[in-house]
Amino acid sequence: MTERRPGRTGRNLPAAIAVGAVLGGLVLLTLFTVKATFLLYVGIIVAIALWELSHALSSRDIHLQLIPIAVGGTAMVTLAYWTQAKWAVAALALAAIGVLGWRLPGGASGYVRDVTAGIFTLMYLPLMATFVALMVAEPDGARRALIFVVLTVCSDTGGYLAGILIGKHPMAPAISPKKTWEGFGGSIAACLIAGAIMVPKLLHGHLWQGLVLGLAAVVASTLGDLAESMIKRDLQIKDMGHLLPGHGGIMDRIDSLLVMAPVIWLLLAVFVPNGHAA
Repeated sequence: MTERRPGRTGRNLPAAIAVGAVLGGLVLLTLFTVKATFLLYVGIIVAIALWELSHALSSRDIHLQLIPIAVGGTAMVTLAYWTQAKWAVAALALAAIGVLGWRLPGGASGYVRDVTAGIFTLMYLPLMATFVALMVAEPDGARRALIFVVLTVCSDTGGYLAGILIGKHPMAPAISPKKTWEGFGGSIAACLIAGAIMVPKLLHGHLWQGLVLGLAAVVASTLGDLAESMIKRDLQIKDMGHLLPGHGGIMDRIDSLLVMAPVIWLLLAVFVPNGHAA
């Protein structure tokens, strides 16, 4: 059999497309059938990402307190969807307290390091996922979440295509050598078009709101990607995992989504505050 070689970006493109199609199909299936099942999907993804991050950190002798983080994170996302946001904030505080206590038996050596990593993980994974739950909880939450996911896909795809076709000027060579300003421009173009179409069509918002949302999505997505790249460089690893062919690990796939979630939720809450029944 002829071996498929990775493209210019080092990715196995056919595998990446197939995995992306499966993940996207599950988004549509869960969002537009029983909406709450989308949160189960999100929860599974976050749980795998938590395991990947824990494994990566352990390579540098940093140990997460997985039980209070997992229990607290589950409570945060669940309470954000089924009740009021204030209870999710309470769950975050209690989970942080749990991290402080859970690490005590391990002794003083490395206590600050491990606890700091635990609090960071709570903020980086379950707290960000909480904003997805807040989006989905709206009467038109499936449409809001769809916009959120599509904007992420547009940012990634637009940047990828522009980068491999015309990318010449590195954006942040010390952090992510393959990311270019031309790719960033492709992400902007794709997200502006998607935002301008989807916000008026799906949420009855204004064209300018869609454009603002698209631009904010690109900035947040790029920041999320660069931040995760910096984490990997600090830990001296190439990928967070190898679960997804052509993508790396779950963390490598959701890095943009994590940072985008609160940004998209906030802007949609301001622009279209009263959700319409889906």
